[in-house]
Amino acid sequence: MSAYKGVRIADFTQGVAGPMACMLLGDFEAEVVKVEPLGGDRLKDHPGYPAWNRNKRIVTLDLSDPSDLEKARDLARAADIAVFDHPPGDLEALGLDAATLREVAPDLIHVWMPPYGTRGRWSRMPPRHSLLAAASGIAFRQGAYGDSPVHMILPLAWYGQAVMGAAAMGAALYERGASGQGQAVTVSGLNGVSEVGGVVMVLDQPRLPRGTPQGGSPSYRLYQCGDGNWFFMATLFMPFYRKAIDALGLGAHWEGLALNPQLALEVLEDIFRSQPRTHWLGLLTEAGVPCAPVGDRTTWFAGEVVRDAGLRLEFDDPVRGRLAMPGPPVRLSATPASVRSLPAPGPLPVWAPNQPLAAGPGASRPLEGVRVLDMGSVIAGALAGAVLANLGAEVIKIESPDGDPFRSDGGPFLTCNRGKRGLGVDLKQPGAKEMFLDLVRQSDVVLDNYRFGVRKRLGVDYEALRQVNPRIISCSVNAYGDAGPRAPLPGFDPLLQAEGGMMAAQGGDAEPVLHTIAVNDVATAGIVAFGILSALNARHQTGEGQEVITSLLAQSLTFQLGEVVTWEGRPPAPKGGVDCLGLSPVHRYYECQDGWLAVAAESLVEAEALLTVLGTPADPADALSAPPEGPLAGRLADILAGRTRDGVLDALEAAGVPCIPCVRGYEAYEDSWLAENGVFVAWKHPRLGEAVGVRSYADFDRTPGGFRHPVPDAGEHTREVLADFGLSAERIEALLGSGAVFEPAAARTHLRDGGAALFIQ
Repeated sequence: MSAYKGVRIADFTQGVAGPMACMLLGDFEAEVVKVEPLGGDRLKDHPGYPAWNRNKRIVTLDLSDPSDLEKARDLARAADIAVFDHPPGDLEALGLDAATLREVAPDLIHVWMPPYGTRGRWSRMPPRHSLLAAASGIAFRQGAYGDSPVHMILPLAWYGQAVMGAAAMGAALYERGASGQGQAVTVSGLNGVSEVGGVVMVLDQPRLPRGTPQGGSPSYRLYQCGDGNWFFMATLFMPFYRKAIDALGLGAHWEGLALNPQLALEVLEDIFRSQPRTHWLGLLTEAGVPCAPVGDRTTWFAGEVVRDAGLRLEFDDPVRGRLAMPGPPVRLSATPASVRSLPAPGPLPVWAPNQPLAAGPGASRPLEGVRVLDMGSVIAGALAGAVLANLGAEVIKIESPDGDPFRSDGGPFLTCNRGKRGLGVDLKQPGAKEMFLDLVRQSDVVLDNYRFGVRKRLGVDYEALRQVNPRIISCSVNAYGDAGPRAPLPGFDPLLQAEGGMMAAQGGDAEPVLHTIAVNDVATAGIVAFGILSALNARHQTGEGQEVITSLLAQSLTFQLGEVVTWEGRPPAPKGGVDCLGLSPVHRYYECQDGWLAVAAESLVEAEALLTVLGTPADPADALSAPPEGPLAGRLADILAGRTRDGVLDALEAAGVPCIPCVRGYEAYEDSWLAENGVFVAWKHPRLGEAVGVRSYADFDRTPGGFRHPVPDAGEHTREVLADFGLSAERIEALLGSGAVFEPAAARTHLRDGGAALFIQ
């Protein structure tokens, strides 16, 4: 049995986000029927289509035909989940909106995944990721040399929307298992942005610098070597940085280099340019310094590391020939995922109406009553706990006296730890492990991102936990998985960005570019939440817990899933450039008199309309294929530089040209369209004061989620949490006295910058 076997999904979506969300449940044996229009999915020719739609039956319906429309309604009403990505207003016109369908099928989970927002001027634009990145502010958050937005080669927000959509479906199914009721769920493109790029802003704190394409710190940065090749040195934490300095023979100058980042940068750049990359990688790796070469995604996907992890699958495609794609990104020990087939056409199924589900007490939140012991740290592990907290779980952040190494008062740490309470535990002290296992007996999930082997040494691995609670779900994350020679190694997001080809793709033919968004970390956090929800749903059927395993390595493929699918003769994926502004003169960011805007023409009609509005004679076909920095782009840039942004947007929109304003990072918190869509919410940290952060990763009409707690200090709620678990006052005092648990006053204070260069605004 797999986690979603027996679940019926009617997938009416196209493109990336909706199909990939349904794909994730289909990997766990949900029966997915994908309904496509007469011309097929709008991205049917994209190399990612076979992956985003694997394990699905493809049927064709013309929703403008009354007979086919009624078939579509019947299919949706008979499904457990019906998924749509139409712009606002279209579902109501078709009678496929949640209210209409659920009037007949009250147990239906209706999921709406629009590419932008749910309301407002820009929410009906044709789906273009560059427009979403512009309007949400993340295009301006990417590190750059100039003061311009940056076009992202990977559709990161839509990949985030896909993973959050899958997690929301899992959460709605879990809640329905208790209440017997369906509901309407919305996961928009802005929810996807919230997961991959939402950063808390504390109003009284200074703004972080934007950063550069090579990295914001000499200890966490791209370096070019004597042979022209690049590598990333990921010494985010001081002990690793000290190892690097010692390995380079600079130990005598440690204090001066540590206190003077500019001097350190100049010294390290000169040193690394003196020898080829193989020399430096060998030296640093031998010293235990996390580092990785910049490579391309094709080599990475075909290499031993991916094969050792079992993440490369191959199929015989009747059109493309031998085709390779990444396997499922998370492993469940008892109810595993599998890729059983490529997308294939088939007849419209005749699903019998669902039998009425046994009604139970309704929950106020999707994961109401789920207890999570969160030992996650830095970004990948910690943000996963925040996602679960936002969905309604009771999440308890467990820290040692040293604290989360990422802990700071900055926005990045606050983002990853909202909604939790803090429990201070030193598992190395007598009595601590016994107390921890007492908590496990009353919990549903234990989450960690320890290096491979550490949790076993601490005695908190899955085998130990299930001895005291057979229903426990133990989820562990590491850098390189749990197989192969790299499994025990430390890892950081940029190492997988580098070796996995993301940096080279964004940089194009120029130097590689570090993604400011910690791509693999945020991807892992989303997949962890989805994996845990899948295990919770499986437990509802089997009564048993299980182990959930994933890695940054797996997500180096997940968030470029459409780009790594390969076969002989596959069209090349787009490449970027340093401070990349777009793909062509008509799909690009431009500066006007009073701000930047984005245009995203992808058809001859759209390109011709754009050129006409701007009074620029040119062949639309040539405009679609011309370079983004060529003569035509220069002429358009000169024209737009002399015009006001609002005036240009009004004219382009009236002519049917996809366009949108580019919002700067900090402007996003006050942008009227984002406010209209409820992206941000103000909240108060008891020590730091007023803050603003994202509101939700998904919206549920009957069981709304949201953050219930601000970010805890280390051990802030130790007494409260232990009392909630039923420990007596006497035992709590004894544990505090022994050092097994602690409160904030006993914790060592480690206020670091928290790797802030990863989350610049």
